[in-house]
Amino acid sequence: MASNFTFENDINMALRLDAPITRGPMMRWQRKQNESLSHTNTSLNCSNLNMTNNCSMNMSSTNAKTPMKSSSLGNMSVGANKTPGQRKGTPSRASKTPGKKTPGRGNKTPGGADRFIPNRGTTQFDVGHYRMMSDQTPADDELMSPSKRDFQKNMNDNLNGTEMAASKIISYNSKAPQVPEGYQNNLKVLYSCSKTPGSCKKTTRHIPQVPERILDAPDILDDYYLNLLDWSANNHLAVALGPHIYLWSAASGEITQLLEMPNSEDYVSSVSWIKEGNYLAIGTSNNEVQLWDAENTKRIRSMTGHAARVGALSWNSYILSSGSRSGYIHHHDVRVPDHHVATLGGHAQEVCGLKWSPDGKYLASGGNDNVLNVWSNSYNTVDNSPLHVFTQHQAAVKAVAWCPWQPSILASGGGTADRHIRFWNCNTGQCIKSLDTKSQVCSLLWSNEYKEVISSHGYANNELIIWKYPSMIKVAELTGHTSRVLHMSMSPDGTSVVSAAADETLRIWKCFDVDKTKKKAATTTIGKSGSSILRQGIR
Repeated sequence: MASNFTFENDINMALRLDAPITRGPMMRWQRKQNESLSHTNTSLNCSNLNMTNNCSMNMSSTNAKTPMKSSSLGNMSVGANKTPGQRKGTPSRASKTPGKKTPGRGNKTPGGADRFIPNRGTTQFDVGHYRMMSDQTPADDELMSPSKRDFQKNMNDNLNGTEMAASKIISYNSKAPQVPEGYQNNLKVLYSCSKTPGSCKKTTRHIPQVPERILDAPDILDDYYLNLLDWSANNHLAVALGPHIYLWSAASGEITQLLEMPNSEDYVSSVSWIKEGNYLAIGTSNNEVQLWDAENTKRIRSMTGHAARVGALSWNSYILSSGSRSGYIHHHDVRVPDHHVATLGGHAQEVCGLKWSPDGKYLASGGNDNVLNVWSNSYNTVDNSPLHVFTQHQAAVKAVAWCPWQPSILASGGGTADRHIRFWNCNTGQCIKSLDTKSQVCSLLWSNEYKEVISSHGYANNELIIWKYPSMIKVAELTGHTSRVLHMSMSPDGTSVVSAAADETLRIWKCFDVDKTKKKAATTTIGKSGSSILRQGIR
């Protein structure tokens, strides 16, 4: 029964693969340690018991051909000898390999060299010094545009012969030998067949890095809180230059002066075209809101009521909303003589950003008090409190823009102390995304052709950036302005963006150009489906 029980234990131990081996043979170092301990214990026991003769007899039995079985010193002999003794003429293990070191402690590297000594011939010291002293972080690489990333990669390949991210500060291995001239690798065909041909790869659209046209804008005010640029549906660009307003026709290139303030100390603080594009609303520094007929170059009416300059304007059908430095927002019904229909008081400082949603349900207002408010269009109620009050921004909120395909999504941008672009769901009142742009956000626009957002920036980059929504990956960086880019506006066809900066220039960027063939096919498909629905409705 004992043998059967031992056999079953051995089988169970063999089947348990994850358990430690307890019945296997000992390691060589363990056997040496046990032998040394047994010899030490033997000498100590012999000295303590004063049994010199018995100890000599026991030690002589270790070198005998057959192990000596003694009843009195059995325990001592078993502890000293676990294997049969060696013959008298056979040398001990210590004398078999005289002077030989223990395996594993010698030099494993061929040639006797130390593998932890760097190879000076393969180490690029300039590249290593640059990588150690560089302050660039992975977060900076994520914010880099694809075009700039490709440019840096090509420059690294040409100058250093390798990619900077893959290079090492210290090299321990020798470089691979160069391929002989004229050598053909037979496996080249095998590895190249799995690659996607260049003609089959999806090509990204080309975004010009230079403006299509540059216009002069002398005496444009370098004021972050004003809105001095707007592009109408009739393809006329309105620009406020100090006390003047000029209209530029994008079709003919003709420039006409629409307005000049009678007092040289006054200036135009905001402009906004009505949706149809034939009337222009103007806010001035003398607290007025004026309405002009651009085709006839004639002022229709002047609306007062504000206590400070009017820095922001926005249209919602026949309702014109104006924001003032006093912090109040007025709604004007331009159809009736008594134009002032409502007042919204939700800001403690100047209102610098104002925009109605595409469906006309919400009004977004940003102020110098770092507050972003969202208002309902039902302003005739007694309680004119905002639907949502967002206080996450840490600087003035001037850049506000509504998503054209999701009218409840709002994008906002903060000033120099904030530098964040935040996206809000006005149905739930939640912030759905936030991004640190590392620069002052002056203006935001959504593209009608692509799911992209373009932002203009001031301190310290002075550039325009196109972002992929909702991933917020940089698509392109448009540089050229030498001062902060304060204003932006979209062309009527949605393909171009005009930017106005404090360097007194206007730059037109063809950054959202579309394939006319694809757009025509999509328009034709929509037209056919619309006609069929119309016929079904008539029936």
